Amino acid sequence: MENLKAYIESGVLELYVLGDLSPEETVQVEEMASRYPEVRDEIAAIEQAMEQYAMQNAVEPSADVETKLFELLGLNEEKIIEENFPVTPVPSIKTEEPKIIQFDNNYAKVRNLRYALVACVALLVMSVAALFVTYNKLNDAHNEIASLNFDKQKFAGVVSKLEFDNQGLSNMAEMNDSKEWATIRLEGQKFSPSSKMKVYWNKQNKSVLINYVAMDLPKTDAEHEYQLWALVNGKPVSLGVFGGDDKAKEALLKMQTIEQAQAFAVTVEPTGGSINPTMDKLTVMGGV
Repeated sequence: MENLKAYIESGVLELYVLGDLSPEETVQVEEMASRYPEVRDEIAAIEQAMEQYAMQNAVEPSADVETKLFELLGLNEEKIIEENFPVTPVPSIKTEEPKIIQFDNNYAKVRNLRYALVACVALLVMSVAALFVTYNKLNDAHNEIASLNFDKQKFAGVVSKLEFDNQGLSNMAEMNDSKEWATIRLEGQKFSPSSKMKVYWNKQNKSVLINYVAMDLPKTDAEHEYQLWALVNGKPVSLGVFGGDDKAKEALLKMQTIEQAQAFAVTVEPTGGSINPTMDKLTVMGGV
């Protein structure tokens, strides 16, 4: 009996009444109903409860809605009454009074079910409209979140640039105050007159640094990059390559060391650098 009680309380009988079970599950419920009176009684109680709920929650539709709904369904109220509710004329008693037509009590039930059907259709329309409004609100919220994420990334980029510039300026101040470092200002040449940058050369360990913050060079294309040269006794010596105005991970970029130099220069070269500088693409140059 415990298993039977659990079966009744499982909710499968409600789904059976609603018609939401698969054919196999429907057959199983009907077999249980044929074997156990308790199952049959529970099914009958569920059907009665659902009918009462439909009656209690029925909404009287307007005449216009009711007429359009039955026209849409291809139904005619007068035809339904004539075909399903036969009339019984009451014989007159030797008078000319009009005949009184009496309807079966089932007519009231069917009319109430019609009202319930109209109410269900109206509820469905309202639900679809509510879902549409909710979808639009969710879509707007999604767009706002995407916009906030974009602003957050943009702000993070600005902060990162400020930190980068601040680090570069701090390093510049420290190196300018130090007697170990020589600051060489490279000015724009015929190839790019407005360009400029700074090179720092350590007098003791002979290391060479370039400062991205103090650099103003045109951006190179994918096939070219900049190459730094030191002029030693009239001959150019390569100190390495770097990429245009692309910011490095550090504000200061270390190049190859050089023992002595009379000047520094930068040219535009194919990616990877050249053995000799391309003089017609001499961008900046400055003497020590």
